[in-house]
Amino acid sequence: MNPFEPPRVLDDEQVETIHQAALRVLADSGMRVLLPAAREAYAAAGAAVDEDERIVRFDPGLVAEALATAPTEFEIAPRNPDRTVTLGGKHVALVPVGGPPHITDIDRGRRNGTLADFDDLVKLAQHFDVLHLFGPGVEPQDVPLEARHLEMTRSMLTLGDKAPFVYARGRGQVTDCFEMLRIVHGDLDAPRCYTVINTNSPRQLDVPMCLGLMQFAEAGQPAVITPFTLAGAMAPVTVAGALTLQHAEALGAITLSQIVQPGAPVVYGAFTSNVDMRSGAPAFGTPEAVKAAWASGQLARHVGLPWRSSGVCTSNTADAQAGYETMMNMLGAALGGANMIIHAAGWLESGLAASPEKFVLDAEMCQMFAELFRPVGTSDDDVGVDAIAEVPPGGHFFGADHTLARYATAFYEPIVFTRQNYEQWAEAGSQDATRRANTAWKRIVADFEPPPLDDAVRAELDDFVGRRTAEGGALPES
Repeated sequence: MNPFEPPRVLDDEQVETIHQAALRVLADSGMRVLLPAAREAYAAAGAAVDEDERIVRFDPGLVAEALATAPTEFEIAPRNPDRTVTLGGKHVALVPVGGPPHITDIDRGRRNGTLADFDDLVKLAQHFDVLHLFGPGVEPQDVPLEARHLEMTRSMLTLGDKAPFVYARGRGQVTDCFEMLRIVHGDLDAPRCYTVINTNSPRQLDVPMCLGLMQFAEAGQPAVITPFTLAGAMAPVTVAGALTLQHAEALGAITLSQIVQPGAPVVYGAFTSNVDMRSGAPAFGTPEAVKAAWASGQLARHVGLPWRSSGVCTSNTADAQAGYETMMNMLGAALGGANMIIHAAGWLESGLAASPEKFVLDAEMCQMFAELFRPVGTSDDDVGVDAIAEVPPGGHFFGADHTLARYATAFYEPIVFTRQNYEQWAEAGSQDATRRANTAWKRIVADFEPPPLDDAVRAELDDFVGRRTAEGGALPES
């Protein structure tokens, strides 16, 4: 739970200004929707559809009706009920890296991701309690595309007991993953997984995203609807302009989910940052990104939806730049009141690479945020008047009873960061944080033991994956 009141980068009038501007964009310019079935659903609900241009224009009343049915809070329930995640309100769920094609570590360098790398990231995500859901890790490119979703989902369901991510890459793949979830849960009687739906900014919903949005809504599974609005490239160069486009695209996609299934769980996703205007490359951890995150939280709360943000960076390696950029983005997300922070551990290179060393360093940072969110106690024992009286003026509290009873748990104890003095640090090998994180992630993976899973369920999952792979699996749709 986040105990803090989020910053307000916009006043109430400015929030309403951006909201109304986004509604004008949807009504006047609309969105291009590439899936005919999605355009039919919009038209049946009262939207104006230009079939020649594949443009859908939205009456503000239609958007308002959709927002009225979307839940303000919901749970995702994995096979371990103790891992249930609540999205909305003051709740915060942290999610590790997802989607890079490459993985990099200081032993083997940068390379294409494999299933073994994907499994290592699942093991790290399962290990750290501060990470609440699985992300899609790294693309296992040694697995054929038509079977990749099967192997990834099996890994998440067997190596961990947190709720998995499912890619929206076409009905065949989603159907397979939903069936695997039914093997574990018996039925999809509650949210058991989640997906991310990215609009193709500016103002376009492509075929797999429409299919995924509709299929997840039909099944009552959460969709995190996230425009990818980089100011200066896929969005106006101003923060307010990028936010207006983000808000319009999010509302347009949210409307489709509620047309298909009123009450379907959705998350208002925000990924607004900017580009480097010299190179056109994405820039993360910028002041503009932090302001956009805080404003996005205000816009999400304005329409009454859970809010997703991100902990990302531009740096190509797990260095000081990666640390400060990620921390800047996490400040925008965590202190801004985000309910879901994706890519909170392990992201590098603007999303082109995942790093197990950075994963551990980021998990350390996430644990420090969790400690920051822990309430300050003010009981008589916490206030410590008796302890203060126990120590004479000019004395110290190292040996006080109050200290001795609490010293082991009084402060956050880092797993990678060190508080050694120089001599101790040098004697231990003069290792920097990245090298210590390298040792830590390899130890975690080597010692990993998956949580219990019924042998019959495991066998049924294996049979399903084997059968569907032999049948040819399912390729993405486009």
